[in-house]
Amino acid sequence: MDLNGLRILDMTRLLPGPYATMLMADLGAEVIKIEEPDKGDHARSMEPLIKGEGAPFLMLNRNKRSIEIDLKKESGNEIFLKLARDADVIFEQFRPGVVKKLGVDYKTVKKVNPDIIYCSLSGYGQTGPLKDKGGHDLNYASEGGLIDLTRSMNREPAIPGFPISVMTAGLFSAFSIISAVLDREMNDSGGEFIDISILDCLISLSAGIAWKSLLKGKTPRARETVLTGAYPFYDIYETKDGRYVSLAAYEKKYWENFCDLIDKEELKDEQFSEREEVKKILREEFKNKKFEEWKILAEENDVMLSPVNNLTEVFKSFHVREREMLGSLAFDGEYIGQIGFPAESDKEIDEFKSPPPKKGENAYEILIEAGYTEEEIEEFRREKVI
Repeated sequence: MDLNGLRILDMTRLLPGPYATMLMADLGAEVIKIEEPDKGDHARSMEPLIKGEGAPFLMLNRNKRSIEIDLKKESGNEIFLKLARDADVIFEQFRPGVVKKLGVDYKTVKKVNPDIIYCSLSGYGQTGPLKDKGGHDLNYASEGGLIDLTRSMNREPAIPGFPISVMTAGLFSAFSIISAVLDREMNDSGGEFIDISILDCLISLSAGIAWKSLLKGKTPRARETVLTGAYPFYDIYETKDGRYVSLAAYEKKYWENFCDLIDKEELKDEQFSEREEVKKILREEFKNKKFEEWKILAEENDVMLSPVNNLTEVFKSFHVREREMLGSLAFDGEYIGQIGFPAESDKEIDEFKSPPPKKGENAYEILIEAGYTEEEIEEFRREKVI
């Protein structure tokens, strides 16, 4: 997997866009962060700060370069369009209409580069009655049905531990951009505009349960569907020491394996039982052993039983380390942990090439490469264009 030679001008910030461009940078794409002067990517100021940079920023921006450009100034606009002439992809994450006001929208860029792939990522997309509405992950998760299906035993909705909506949108964006580039290169199809909605991406993830509404006309409810704990074989149980394990014995043979493990032959025909008594038996059984005991049993027996790990336990996992999912990069004299690219290949993936850039760190080299003289660059600095 190699995206060497693919140049991306990245105007995104915070989580979804930077996640997408980091994945592509891991695969060899050249990513140039176009940042707002002074403020930069808003994730730079998100606590906690490490060496003056926000920890979330440091986790999502390796293998990139950075230049600050004031797009509100005419000369800043000209710099961007000059960089766009040699770019393959432009990726932006403003609310609909902002890039047009700045003079860097798809139609404008296409005039100087007809082959540009232009991706716009926003909360609700470029069309529709909600297109101008702002939001964050919890908003999209709520409107997209995820929160309603994420409820505890007492039926109270819960906030997912990961920002699933926005990170999924990052994945869809990377996938769509690479698909458009392939189409351009293989079919000589020219440039393309891609409209990504975070809400749309989340809704797409519901495909495994959407049939209940779309095909049966019934609303799926938390704790009432197979995958949300309606039955004893697929649920979360508390252990003797107050930790939790998950049982996902979906196939009959795994349920029977589990029944044998706990010596409950009589439960083998109760896999899809709705009797509360069955779950009560399992709850009592799980409370007979501590978390670590169940963890060992999970590893030694083919029962689809897993520990509910916290992230520290995840990162200490021998399996995770064996898969080389963790690494580090030197940033300003300090090593910062990183999560690796989530795929293995017989062609080497070098995802830990360079640390996240400091704000505007690469302005000089980027502008020299674009053909500007040292005198012009100095004038841009004086005018605070860069």
